[in-house]
Amino acid sequence: MACQGLASGETLKSLKAESETLRKKLEEERKKLHDVELEKVAEKAEALGELNMKTRRTLKGHGNKVLCMDWCKDKRRIVSSSQDGKVIVWDAFTTNKEHAVTMPTTWVMACAYAPSGCAIACGGLDNKCSVYPLSLDKDENLAAKKKSVAMHTNYLSGCTFTNSDMQILTSSGDGTSALWDVESGQLLQSFHGHSADVLTLDLAPSETGNTFVSGGSDKKANVWDLRSGQNVQSFDTHDSDINCVKYYPSGDAFASASDDSTNLTLSTPLSLYPSFSLSLSTPPPGRLLFAGYNDYTINVWDVLKGTRVAILFGHENRVSSLRVSPDGTAFCSGSWDNTLRVRQEGRGVVRELKQGGTTPYLKNIFLFN
Repeated sequence: MACQGLASGETLKSLKAESETLRKKLEEERKKLHDVELEKVAEKAEALGELNMKTRRTLKGHGNKVLCMDWCKDKRRIVSSSQDGKVIVWDAFTTNKEHAVTMPTTWVMACAYAPSGCAIACGGLDNKCSVYPLSLDKDENLAAKKKSVAMHTNYLSGCTFTNSDMQILTSSGDGTSALWDVESGQLLQSFHGHSADVLTLDLAPSETGNTFVSGGSDKKANVWDLRSGQNVQSFDTHDSDINCVKYYPSGDAFASASDDSTNLTLSTPLSLYPSFSLSLSTPPPGRLLFAGYNDYTINVWDVLKGTRVAILFGHENRVSSLRVSPDGTAFCSGSWDNTLRVRQEGRGVVRELKQGGTTPYLKNIFLFN
């Protein structure tokens, strides 16, 4: 049965051999087009100047570990979720809490702002992704407007809206990712391919196509086609769980953070950064990589040269989440010390930054311009 459809004289062994021959020929043709190595170009690039990132605001209000955060498109508001079971919407300028939601479970591991800024999504150990519409009335009971959009068979590890408020993408400990219609709660597409918990996902920049990348406990990073549900590319380069993945701003590469103490920029591999990193994130095209670690620091890396540009201190426990503001003028980090910190470059310009890595155990990263 396994050999049905094979031409006369063909065997699976001969087809595998032919496939390997074609792969080698393809690699040879690719090498002919490589006129210069990236390392050679990087040697001629001017080194980045010293970075002076300062903490401008500290957001205090969670009673336990901050697990996730996201910026609103207005570049001012932030949503965060925590192990204390609370989701808080902050004004990053004044540090005021604008909204607070108590979830029916602790460990709210995922939260996201809708593109319009008029809703937030969150979830965790309740296995659901819930959407809460926001209004200008800060005393409004958001729980009364709660809409359960997605239902997995295990915990929700990540969520992100697509390019509109009408669809949301989720990842789960049940080993799947899924695309949902927010209004009806209907499952539009499911993505099966990981053999263990899916821990993280990131949507490609809108101009680069309908793809997203996911990472999981199976040590793999998979690239998916949103429309067909197909796994179009898989990367098996880590030796432990992948905690976070983030697309490079151009969309032609992505970075991954892992318990195996490395940061990798994949797809078009640029550099390998030593450490045990927990958190990553990615905005406009740029040269810097920010990464948060379990040694309480955030490291900033020069992606082109593969060198560390700065180490940022301030948190008193591991950095679990970090993201750059939509306009690239600031970035915010969340930590197991129950706080979030908003930082800006000392000279007032942060646009050249990208995202950074750190030294011990990498949990989160972010790239930005």
